[in-house]
Amino acid sequence: MEWGPALPDSLVLEIFLRLPHYAVLRAGLTCRQWLAVSRDEFLWRELFYSYYRIPRCVPRHPAAVSWYREFKRLFDCIPCVEVQTLKEHSDQVLHLAFSHRGHRFSSCSKDCTVKLWDTERPDGNISLVHSSSMRQFNWGYTQFSQFNADDSLLLVSGVYLGPHHSSSGEIAVISLENYTLLSRVRNKPYDVFGCWLNETHLISGNLHWIGNMTSCSVLWLNKAFQDIESENVNVVKRLFKIQNINASTIRTVMVAHCRRHDNPDLLLDYEAQHQARRQKGLQQQHHQPLLFDLGTSGSEEEDEEEEEEDERQREAKGRSITSARIPQPTISGLEHVLHSCKNVGQTELEIETQVAQMMGRVHTKAPNPSFNEPSETSEGEDKTYLLFTTGSLTYSPHQIGIKLIKPDQMTTSGPVLGEERSSEEFFDSLDHVIDIHGHIIGMGLSPDHRYLYVNSRAWPAGCVISDPMAPPPIAEEIDLHVIDLKSLREERRSLRAHRAFTPNDECFFIFLDVSRDFVASGAEDKHGYIWDRHYNICLARLAHDDVVNSVAFSPADQELLLSASDDSTIKVWRSPRMVRLAQAPIRPPRPRSLLPSWLSRNKNSSSSAGSVNGKP
Repeated sequence: MEWGPALPDSLVLEIFLRLPHYAVLRAGLTCRQWLAVSRDEFLWRELFYSYYRIPRCVPRHPAAVSWYREFKRLFDCIPCVEVQTLKEHSDQVLHLAFSHRGHRFSSCSKDCTVKLWDTERPDGNISLVHSSSMRQFNWGYTQFSQFNADDSLLLVSGVYLGPHHSSSGEIAVISLENYTLLSRVRNKPYDVFGCWLNETHLISGNLHWIGNMTSCSVLWLNKAFQDIESENVNVVKRLFKIQNINASTIRTVMVAHCRRHDNPDLLLDYEAQHQARRQKGLQQQHHQPLLFDLGTSGSEEEDEEEEEEDERQREAKGRSITSARIPQPTISGLEHVLHSCKNVGQTELEIETQVAQMMGRVHTKAPNPSFNEPSETSEGEDKTYLLFTTGSLTYSPHQIGIKLIKPDQMTTSGPVLGEERSSEEFFDSLDHVIDIHGHIIGMGLSPDHRYLYVNSRAWPAGCVISDPMAPPPIAEEIDLHVIDLKSLREERRSLRAHRAFTPNDECFFIFLDVSRDFVASGAEDKHGYIWDRHYNICLARLAHDDVVNSVAFSPADQELLLSASDDSTIKVWRSPRMVRLAQAPIRPPRPRSLLPSWLSRNKNSSSSAGSVNGKP
């Protein structure tokens, strides 16, 4: 059969530019010429921008080697294929946390258990390793967990069983060597959650009401091993003591180890992307998120604080970890404020706020001068920040507070009350505050701790809060803000696709997670979501039968993602690429034929013998 003259490459390219990407790939199998054109960089640049609807002002990812491979990365390496559903929990699953090695993860649930799972089975499936019930300690449920830096200990945060208005909780430390309980620490309010500062010390909270809408939050550093050595060594030390006004409190603490940020795990060109969004008018399309089909289915307070601190020290030293603790539920948080303000007029509450602000100015230490103006000797040093949600206008958390933790504060040695304070300066100031202008419902750090991602539900633009007990209405759409912890400013853009419906006077939290290239979050619309961090686009939705409370990327492989839901399940998601690799048949090793090798050796030996004898 004779073939006519071949089409010019330029004409084939023009045809391919009008085809979808999958048709281009199929056409490339026709002949060598079409295969070469189907890999053209200009072609895949156009396909990339048109398919993902990315403004052309946004540059290609700095680490990308070609437009074809970048298209394939966003299409084929997103963990959006459900491969396993874990149903061992009997109630709502609230939180997931991976170990730093990625070999295990933990889950917390309303069934009051914390479970440990293995991710390294030879068959690729995830299996349950251990389950601990916390009901013996009078917990109502477990809500949060975190592995320490060397994956030897697990911090588990829970809520005491008690009346609806109780805000008391507790933190337990479990050894991952033999699953024994090492220590327990009081935590109030319970949505402080708690976190590790380093391998052996964790941070908890306490709350003292000093007025109808004025309180004091105390953040404590606790030693994880509260054993026999505690008779002679401090196991707790006060880190910070911060005044709260207008019914706000400190919640959701986390630690960021900012390691100079010389080599961030992702170079984000936010300014270029923001400019591109303005040019294309995409800022008005928030209600139509960009989603791509990847071919897959989808306590009473003590009168004197010193007495309480002494009691806390003695209690921590003498507590037996085998005995159940009897809870002492107290009215605090929003219920406390509502109860206190029932018979108090608005004028009296305004006067209290003014007096509290005056006291704060007089009795609060100045911010750390090295926070914003580092000295020449410390400019290149690593810094450790304590991050938390707080507020100044109303009780709903709408600000992110930042405190610099100095090296001498990272151990419980020294005075129990921390560094010495003058008699007039007994409050710590915040070193930096970022206002989100909305109700914060979740936070997560990038792997290098350079960027802080914040889930929030926005307040109406231009709203004014005149009554702290009447915060503005919050949007159903969840905004995902990005804060650069190097410049300490919010980047002027936010991700949006997910939704929430809980009213702002109820406690709710949507946990998110960040990998090298992606960010994922749960939502109350029965889906989890995945975005690309560089291009600011939503790539996938992960379906559940109820609210998705938490998501978690494996730190060892970002193509493995977990999601936890109120439907009592944990779903395991892998990328289409990994699914294909797992399903591909294992090719047996080719048997080595002995006959050709024997003939070859025999021929070589004959040639050598002939040469020696002078024969051809």
